[in-house]
This record gives sequence, C-alpha cells and structure tokens, in this order.
Amino acid sequence: MALYVMKFGGSSVGDTERMQRVAKRVVEKQEDGHQVMVVVSAMGDTTDDLIDQAKLLNNDPPLREMDMLMTTGEQISIALLSIAIHQLGSKAMSFTGWQAGFRTESVHGKARITDIRPDRVKQALEAGNIVIVAGFQGMTEEGEITTFGRGGSDTTAVALAAATSADFCEIYTDVDGIYSTDPRIVKNARKLDEISYDEMLELANLGAAVLHPRAVEYAKHNQVRLVVRSSFNHNEGTVVKEEVNMEQGVVVSGIAYDKNVARISILGVSHVPGVLAKVFGSLAEAKIDVDIIVQSGVQDGRADFSFTVALSDREKALNVLGGIRGELPFQEVTSEDNLVKVSIVGAGMVSHPGVAAQMFDVISKEGVNIKMVSTSEIKVSCVIEGNKLNEVVKALHTAYGLDTQSQVFVGGPQDRR
Repeated sequence: MALYVMKFGGSSVGDTERMQRVAKRVVEKQEDGHQVMVVVSAMGDTTDDLIDQAKLLNNDPPLREMDMLMTTGEQISIALLSIAIHQLGSKAMSFTGWQAGFRTESVHGKARITDIRPDRVKQALEAGNIVIVAGFQGMTEEGEITTFGRGGSDTTAVALAAATSADFCEIYTDVDGIYSTDPRIVKNARKLDEISYDEMLELANLGAAVLHPRAVEYAKHNQVRLVVRSSFNHNEGTVVKEEVNMEQGVVVSGIAYDKNVARISILGVSHVPGVLAKVFGSLAEAKIDVDIIVQSGVQDGRADFSFTVALSDREKALNVLGGIRGELPFQEVTSEDNLVKVSIVGAGMVSHPGVAAQMFDVISKEGVNIKMVSTSEIKVSCVIEGNKLNEVVKALHTAYGLDTQSQVFVGGPQDRR
C-alpha cells in the first residue's frame, strides 16, 4: 500500500461532471489498495470571478480581505468533491488549509509556508477516509487567513506530500505531461518521460505554466517523487526527479517564455556606493520581485541601469522609485512593456560552449533585437519585443534539435492554482 497525494486544478473540477470524474478516479486509487489525499483548486474561473467582483466594489481592495474572499473558492471545491465521493460509497473528509495544519508567514497574497502540522489529516487517513485539502491557503500563528499566490495549490500538494512522507505526488492537469515547448506554438512539441528538479525549477521560474516554482523547490528539497499527468486520460505522465537519463547529444531540454514582463530603466544615477542597495532594497520591502538587472557604463559620474519586473508589478515599482527620488536623485525613469522573455534550459549546456551564441544568432536571423540577457549554468534568457514570439520559439525549437526529440513542455493552458 502506498500513500498518494493527487492534486487537481481548476479546469479538472470545472463543473459537476468533471468533479464526478475526479471523484471516480480518486476512489479507484483507493480501491487499488492505496491511501489517498487530494488537493483541489477552485472550480474553473471562480477565483477570477471573485477578483472581478471585488474590483467592481473597490479598485484597490485590501489584501487581507482578498485572501478571505479567494479562499472560499477552494472551500466550495473540497466540500463538493467530498460529497461526490460519498455518493460513490467511499468515506471522505474535507479540510481547509488551516484545518490541515498549514501555517504561514504574515504576508497576504504571497505567503510562504512556515510549518505543517498534519495531525488531523493523518487521523482521518487512519480512519479509512480519502482526505481532501483546499489548496493555495493557510493561516498565520495569529489566526489570519493567507493565500500562497497563483499556482499555490501545487505547493500545497507537494508540501503535504513531504509532511506526510507520501510515496507519490501526482499533479493532474489538462495536458499529458511536460513538453519541449508550448504545443500551441510548435505543433510537433514532444512529451518528456522525465526531467530533473533543477531543469524544472528553471523552467517554472522562466514562465512555465505546468508547475509552480515553490512546488518544485519543495519537491527537490524533500525529494518528493513528483508526476505531472492528465486528469482526462490514464496516459503515463512526466516524472520530475533528482537525476534523469541524459540522451546522447542533448544540450537544450526545453524552451520557455514569459509574457508577464516589463522593463524599467533608471537613467542618470550618481555612481556612488549604495545606489543599487537603496533601489532594490526599497523594491524588496514592497514585495516586488526583480528578475534581470543590467547596468551600463559610467559617464561623467553617472550610470544607467535597467531591470525587469512582472508586468503586473510595473506601476507599483514606478511608485516605489518615485518615493525614493528625494533620497536618490536621478534624471529619469522609463518603462517598457510589450516584451517577452524567451529562455532555453538544459543540464547539457554546462559542458557545451557556444549555446548562448547560437541562441543570439537564431534570434537575430528572425530580425529581432535582444534587449537584455541573463544566464546561469543551465539556462539562457533573452528579453525581446513580443510581436515575433511565435517565430522565435519555433526557430529555437528547430535549432536545438527539439523537433525530433522527446523533451520538455513549458507553456500552455495548464492549471495554475
């Protein structure tokens, strides 16, 4: 007998018919002799609908109240799934995130898990129940409800698997696994049988919709056996694990892209110690994540530098910079959208020189200028204008031989809750 955590996203439980399908699949797993815990997201577009309703009432709703509101979607899902499982003749118990023992830091909207106390969950399992846990949510030590941000249900599932020493954590979505790139752009993108934690973490951070980065971090740190598979069929999925069998000659495993990118440039800043610390310290205090940072040369004692943030954080970042202008004089701040970040990822890049140069060459041949570059041992990212994204992704996919190899999916319509 094995212990499974099965996570189902919003599209998998989007209506009562799909909810019944999930209930049947979960019961089948238990009937095969296994203990089962299920993590579910809100149904379909419930969360987006709740956000829209809130903004009709207040364009800038308090984050605490938004957490109170958005966690109701998952509570509906867990109750309905439990009801559906009972109809099939099996025992089930549903738990909110805080009932399941998830404790978090005191940050609304993007809280991190600080502790998991799954005593009630374990007791329910031992009593023969299928346990159903609301994803995406927890509670602070002070009793405040918090959410983990979009994609947080993946994190709930992996963290629950780690806390209960589950044998498998299966992430069910609306595709068969992880592919070499977005099949909506590249028709012959292929599914990968397995991928390493490090590659998947890079892909997730670079815009891959299939798994949340925190979930991959949790899985890597706790060696959780992670499987991504479809909720609409029983095909074998993609296994995410520590080491994978490297195919002969494979350098790049997958291509990711992120449309949620804005570039902010600060021009004419005094070139003195502490400037970068002040700018990025202020952005960090405002909970704004900064990605790529590029500084130009110094001229007449002044420098220019640029950085990228999520497009959704652009206005907030500009407001922060406006607030520190009195302490840190600069000539001008500019911003740019209509950008995308395109990235190549592969463990084989470590021992193969010229991979970045090939990427730059491919992009230039598509008539696209590269605005910013970021690299690590296993990835190269380029910020470019977004109007030729599809052509660039297709060209890179072909250039690195992915058209004919079974590799990794990184974009598409997967569930992100």
